Amino acid sequence: MNTLTGKITKIETEGHLSLVSVNVGDLILKSIVIETPATVSYLKIGNRINLLFKETEVVISKHPDVLISLQNQIPCKITKIENGKLLCKLDLQFQKHNLTSIITSNAVKNLALNVDDDVTAMVKTNEMMLSEL
Repeated sequence: MNTLTGKITKIETEGHLSLVSVNVGDLILKSIVIETPATVSYLKIGNRINLLFKETEVVISKHPDVLISLQNQIPCKITKIENGKLLCKLDLQFQKHNLTSIITSNAVKNLALNVDDDVTAMVKTNEMMLSEL
């Protein structure tokens, strides 16, 4: 499980849903949760929080300016590739954070991914989970 720690900077609520913006370093990441500031105490602007997301939910792009609906776009460098017959594990560096992506071996081949490549790791807002510190 990938974990990033940041500070809540904005909360937009509608009904029982909240779109939470979290500042991690110089990047804003977003999570949509089935909670509101009225239902849980940790949803407060300024609170430090963990963002968690599965390795299999990390999409990789070599083109940073791709027009796509995925709001969470994290600039990374590939530090290691573990090749398998069907799947590959990519170790990524984002600022001082280590992240992992598991994608198909065909995707690694088609994108011609290599160690030291700059890539964009992308995660859907509904795949970003929040947890208290």
